[in-house]
Amino acid sequence: MPADSAKPTTPLARILANTAWLMGGKGFGALCSIVYLAILTRTLGLKGFGHFSLIFSTAQALIAIAGFQTWRVVVRYGASHIHDKNWAAFGRLGMFAGVLDALGALCGCLLAAVVFFGFAHLLDLNEDYVLVGFAFCCAQLWALVSAPTGMVRALNKFQMAVYVEAVVPVGRLIGAVTVWLTVPSVENFLLVWAVVDLIEAVWYWAMAKRLAPESVRLSHLTDVRVALRENPGLWHFFLVTFAGSTIDALTKNGPLLIVGGILGTKAAGLYRLASQLSQALSKFSTMLTRAVYAEISRMRVASSLQEFRRLAVQTSLIAGAGGLVVVALALLAGRSLLGLIGGEAFEGGAAILVPLALAASFDLASVAFEPVLHSTGKAQLSLTARLIALGVLGVGMVLFIGNGPSGAAWAVTLEAAALCFTMGLMALVTLRRMGDNDKLRGTADIG
Repeated sequence: MPADSAKPTTPLARILANTAWLMGGKGFGALCSIVYLAILTRTLGLKGFGHFSLIFSTAQALIAIAGFQTWRVVVRYGASHIHDKNWAAFGRLGMFAGVLDALGALCGCLLAAVVFFGFAHLLDLNEDYVLVGFAFCCAQLWALVSAPTGMVRALNKFQMAVYVEAVVPVGRLIGAVTVWLTVPSVENFLLVWAVVDLIEAVWYWAMAKRLAPESVRLSHLTDVRVALRENPGLWHFFLVTFAGSTIDALTKNGPLLIVGGILGTKAAGLYRLASQLSQALSKFSTMLTRAVYAEISRMRVASSLQEFRRLAVQTSLIAGAGGLVVVALALLAGRSLLGLIGGEAFEGGAAILVPLALAASFDLASVAFEPVLHSTGKAQLSLTARLIALGVLGVGMVLFIGNGPSGAAWAVTLEAAALCFTMGLMALVTLRRMGDNDKLRGTADIG
């Protein structure tokens, strides 16, 4: 695996270059998403889009619970194997993560059956969409590509990931236009989303195979014990990060489900569009997080703590500036954008968009904190911070849900602020307790 000589040499330069690659792909995807969101909202109307949103968010919540986020394990432990050019060990790790993904999909399908056939009424979901929703969730669970995604990121091939992930926005756009011109319905839009995600999953594995042919081999599926022996602390790290990612996804998808269950499908549709737009405005946060996480994992192998501290400060400042831009856009153009995408019926979502954009700005500001805790062997602290934030979200929902969807959005803002400050404080204390000459590699094991 020879390195490209033209690649940036400093950690911050690599982060910005990888973020630029991801943003280039996501920027194109954002443009596509605006078009297909407009098709969805204007074709299905507020109530139909509400049903679509509830089914989609339920699938995302189930993915969070049953999808094990194994990419973090592959990036965290794979960095040292790649550094040592031990492609067999990297392959055993990646394929073990793939097995975990499959087990998660099986568990998720069972859970989806319970949710849709036993509790769909709690989501205010029309009975006609129960079977469709269940099938969609199963497809989404099997389309999860966490393991190969981790392998591509660990190899620092973010530009290749951009090409693969472009399948989703392009496929959804083409499919949405086709459904719109033929038989527009909630069921057909869900079918398009499911098929496109499954195609992306197959392509991601093919890309991982192309980038690391010595690693992506079926023979490595039988080397589970060897993988565990080669990666000490893996189970602990996996369980802690899985719990953290589950809580994170519940805080992101739970509010919409609560809005749908308490306030109805129309309110859910309004909340969903505002949430989708705030996510589009803050896409920089997601991309920067991915790049930072991978770079910090590489720095753990050979960099000093002093360099690490400098990188954490630099990325936090960049992300914080991005957060201010997100809030400004929501304040100045939020209502117009919602009206442009969904029509007059969705303009009321401006009161939801502003607090959600503020929440996204807190997410941006905290972009470096969790990678810091994970790489220094303190993943349990990030989990603690997420539990505290989840408690704040629960209290906020109880206090503000009576104000409608905007009340739920302000509860999300409180949760994001609590997470930012709590995790930031933990990261700061962790770094201060370490010696200036410590190597990150020596502090990364979790136990």
